[in-house]
Amino acid sequence: MPNEGSKGKWEQQLREAATHLEEDLRRFAKYVNDEIVPDVRRNSSEALRDAAAELHKLANRMDDHARRNPPQPPPPPRAPKP
Repeated sequence: MPNEGSKGKWEQQLREAATHLEEDLRRFAKYVNDEIVPDVRRNSSEALRDAAAELHKLANRMDDHARRNPPQPPPPPRAPKP
């Protein structure tokens, strides 16, 4: 069935995107804990600017990824069985 293959491909792409997002979020959380938190204790306004810059970079990477891999439309719903 061709629909099964496209559904599997769509699900695989979704899993890969989720994996990449989880990795990015882990790296960002580590960055916040290792770099931002100590700075906040010393100089909160500058640290917030640094965090905003990192969030901006993360958003740009997510946008770039979305442009490279446009989302596939979900498969059409199956017809109800009589």
